[in-house]
Amino acid sequence: MTPVFLTIDAEFAWRHHVAGRALDDLYRLSCEPAGVGVAYQLARLAAHRLKACFFIDPMPAIAFGLEPIRRLVGQVLDAGQEVQLHCHPNWAGARAGDRGARHARFEMVEYSAAEQHDLIAGAAELLVAAGAPQPVAFRGGSYSADDRTLTALAALGIAYDSSHNGAEAPWPSGIGLPPHQIAPVARGGVTEVPVTLVEERPGRYRPAQICALSTGELRAVLTHAVVNGHACATLVSHGFELANRAGTRANAVHVRRFDALCEALDEWRHVLSTVHFGDAPRLTLGRDDRPLAPGRLMTGWRQAEQLWSNMIEERAA
Repeated sequence: MTPVFLTIDAEFAWRHHVAGRALDDLYRLSCEPAGVGVAYQLARLAAHRLKACFFIDPMPAIAFGLEPIRRLVGQVLDAGQEVQLHCHPNWAGARAGDRGARHARFEMVEYSAAEQHDLIAGAAELLVAAGAPQPVAFRGGSYSADDRTLTALAALGIAYDSSHNGAEAPWPSGIGLPPHQIAPVARGGVTEVPVTLVEERPGRYRPAQICALSTGELRAVLTHAVVNGHACATLVSHGFELANRAGTRANAVHVRRFDALCEALDEWRHVLSTVHFGDAPRLTLGRDDRPLAPGRLMTGWRQAEQLWSNMIEERAA
């Protein structure tokens, strides 16, 4: 049985803040865009009896108060899914209504060890104040983290990190692991659970993310994990990822991918088990699991899908 971490990063999109959106619109466009946001994802997960981790960023509470974060946390917990900690540090300097004129540094790796510790501690306090249990897992915003981040997490009693993403290494995903590392590993006092990858060409990777891989590639990633006995698979989506960037219309390509992924995980539950970090699943650490090298046909199909997504789905009103 291969554990699957189906992770969804839920956050306020900075671009909508910069566009001057009022709080209600900022929340809707970031968390519930075009009817295919968090509520839709939760419904599909429930229909297929799947577990997912929602990494929620509470930092916008500094500018907008806790109420919208509390609403999001409550929605996820009421649906039986887990909430863990996400953090985009730039919100630490944000102010409501200023169109992004004020902000802190954007990437976690731009901060000192002490600053990272304080940022993560403060974010965890905000998340708990919004109704979440004490977090046991963390993902840096934009996958931004380094070994100092792991040390800070260990000091704060957070057992898991899922920031290492070889497709974004060495910046801003700066943990000192090889880019191809996809197996969980003990590092810096925590268990690092990297994002699963596909090797597009030698040394070039794409994450197992809804907007990055085709349905065929996502299914192939899962098959590859099972056949090769991988320690786990870690998949990624976002609360706003099933809509176009403007948040005004569903992106049919991404919706189909998410739905197909849920169907596959339901169909293959006898060999793939979706888990929560809070379950403390038994993970085999330090394996030499390697990313899938996709075939030319799958890559070509995904590139055609991406072209349609970028030229049609993203530009439609």
